[in-house]
Amino acid sequence: MIEACGVWFYSLETNRCLYLMRNYVKYRGHWALPGGKIENGESIIDALTRECTEEMGLFPEYIKLVPVEMFTTSHFKYHTFFCLLDNEFLPDLNHEHSGYAWINSGTMPRPLHPGFRNTFKTSEVHNKIKTLVNIYTSQ
Repeated sequence: MIEACGVWFYSLETNRCLYLMRNYVKYRGHWALPGGKIENGESIIDALTRECTEEMGLFPEYIKLVPVEMFTTSHFKYHTFFCLLDNEFLPDLNHEHSGYAWINSGTMPRPLHPGFRNTFKTSEVHNKIKTLVNIYTSQ
C-alpha cells in the first residue's frame, strides 16, 4: 500500500491558507498541499517534515498540528493535517511546484487537485478546522 501525507498551513495573523501549484505532468497547474510519500520505516510526522523541507525549504514553527482526515482505498492511504501558525512564511519552492499563494480562509484556488478538492468538500473537515481556529483566536 502506498501511504502519503500533506499539510494545510493556516496563518492566525492573516486568516489565510497556503496552497502550492503542482509542476508535475499529472495535475500540472493544479493547486494542492505540500506533502508526499511516506518512506519505509518513516513516521507520518517525519515524512511531513521531510516533504515540506524538500518542497518549501522548511517546516515552519507551529502552534498546533492536527490530523483532519485519512483517505483510504485498497492501495492508497493519505493523511491530511491542519497546521496553525502565528504568521505566514515565504516558501522556497523546489521543482515540484511552480508557485504558491496565501489565500483567504474559505476561498479555494482553481483548479484544485482532485484529491484535495474531495477533502475540502467534507463537512467533518470544515468543522474540525473551524473549531481549531475558534479555540486559538479566542485566546
